[in-house]
Amino acid sequence: MTAPTLVAIREQVSNALREDLGGDVLLTNDITACLIDEQTTATATIITREPCVVCGVAWATEAFALFNGELDITWHVKDGDRVEANTTLATLSGNARIILTGERTALNFLQTLSATATVTHYYADILKHSNTQILDTRKTLPGLRLAQKYAVACGGGKNHRIGLFDAFLIKENHIFACGGIEKAVSTAKTMKPGVPVEVEVESIDELKKALSAKADIIMLDNFTNEQIQESVALNNGQSKLEVSGNITDARLSSLATLGVDYISSGALTKHVEAIDLSLRIHIS
Repeated sequence: MTAPTLVAIREQVSNALREDLGGDVLLTNDITACLIDEQTTATATIITREPCVVCGVAWATEAFALFNGELDITWHVKDGDRVEANTTLATLSGNARIILTGERTALNFLQTLSATATVTHYYADILKHSNTQILDTRKTLPGLRLAQKYAVACGGGKNHRIGLFDAFLIKENHIFACGGIEKAVSTAKTMKPGVPVEVEVESIDELKKALSAKADIIMLDNFTNEQIQESVALNNGQSKLEVSGNITDARLSSLATLGVDYISSGALTKHVEAIDLSLRIHIS
């Protein structure tokens, strides 16, 4: 996935700044920064305190650029770079108020998106010698769907559907409401020809029904490794198979040997722990 458009990034960042600044993106609304003379200049560095895969450069840049003041940012890394602890990610120079007011918003985006990219890289690295790909889910932070899915791509993962509009994912409640797997799949293929149709199944019996309905992708929900092996044999290449539920890093290696196409995990986007970053300022 490519990065969201600059317009979308600016909207996300401006919304975050408005939270901090009481509704308007104005330097004068940062009452603590106003303790500093408005002509004061400074330099600053953004440093990571732990190893990570960097993501969020454009968001962090916009957190300062939206103030339209005199500030230069030099990035020493790009999205997708793997860096070690204590690496300087960026150097800033210019108006001190802009640096201090934009700091938290910039770091919030950078630390969160880098966390998603870092966790994804860890998972993808475990699977690198297999044909199984790690996928994200819709379990993203509200308002950050495209940003976090971009971070997954930066970490070496693949994107599942973006939302409710670009692919069918027929789950238990859909199956019940539609009157069965076969009917749900048939209706989906008639309604939107060419759009991927995925069915979530919870048993071997449901798998057989999804295969009979010719689902494009079948998600094996909370299957044991033994059930997955049986599913792969029954499938025999008819549909793409995805494993979901109870996905841990300890289990990934064994899953990669079973012959499934995808493993999806909400942990890539909802269980992340922010990367430890810091900004250090020096008054000119």
